Amino acid sequence: MNKPKNLAPHKSQQGAVLLEAMIAILIFSMGVLGIVGLQANMVKNVADSKFRTEASNIAQQRIGQMWADPDPTRAGYVSYVESNTDISTLLPNGRRTTAQSGVQFTVTVNWQQPGELPHSFSTVANITGG
Repeated sequence: MNKPKNLAPHKSQQGAVLLEAMIAILIFSMGVLGIVGLQANMVKNVADSKFRTEASNIAQQRIGQMWADPDPTRAGYVSYVESNTDISTLLPNGRRTTAQSGVQFTVTVNWQQPGELPHSFSTVANITGG
């Protein structure tokens, strides 16, 4: 009669399953950390995009006000020229500047989020009366 083989693992193989499980957990953890980092970056980019859109809207509204001015001469446009007007209710640390050079108007919107670099958006329009 044959003797049954010993099914117990050899001493050199003990703990292999535990090591494999720890490596699998390490790889999974690295993946989760990568996804969390991507999500944080995505949230920052969405906020930046929102502020750029808002800055563009603010500048276009200013130009729209000048276009809609009923004064057919450019004399009324002088009242639209401004420097560093506070718009922090619309953008963080927001400032708007409107400059005039003949019939050309430049509207610049600046803002800065806490802990970030300053951002700027400019648009130029030629506005003539009559």
